[in-house]
Amino acid sequence: MTTTTATIEDRYAAEQAQTEHDHHVPTAGAMTNHILANLHISIVKFHQVRWSVKGPLALSVRSLLSDYIATYRDQFDALGELLLDEGETVSTTTKEFHDYNMLQEGGDKKYLSAEDQVSELVRDADTHNLFIDRAIKLAEKEERPALASFLVSLRGTNNHIIRELQAVLGNDARDGLDEEDDDDDED
Repeated sequence: MTTTTATIEDRYAAEQAQTEHDHHVPTAGAMTNHILANLHISIVKFHQVRWSVKGPLALSVRSLLSDYIATYRDQFDALGELLLDEGETVSTTTKEFHDYNMLQEGGDKKYLSAEDQVSELVRDADTHNLFIDRAIKLAEKEERPALASFLVSLRGTNNHIIRELQAVLGNDARDGLDEEDDDDDED
């Protein structure tokens, strides 16, 4: 019996081909890798706002963001482990996180008003939820209850983050987030 050992390059090329395929299908694992990338970028964005926010909202925003950074780091680590438990390939490079991230970054955003910085974080969490909802449906369809359960919990965390950040802005949880959907329904 002859065995062949794939080179590192061959193994990585096969991983990349499978990942590319999974992102076009899509699968729960591929969608969850988008969530992992969004968590990674959100942690960076939380730091940016925490370090640059000024004005009357600064103290409350910094306090909330310190908690959110810790929460998202824990979720990032747990989600990566869960993906491995599920037999999935996990993004591990900055380039992969950049490629699979669906949030907008920019160094200039640190000069926005506190309200605009916080509003962007609210929209980011809402964007997370779009991917989480898709991944939950795919996980349920693929009969992956552990993944679906984790994602449902993550959705609850994001809902809480949205509500708290909206409260800092003087808004109710869904203010400004659902109007676009309502406008589409009228057409």
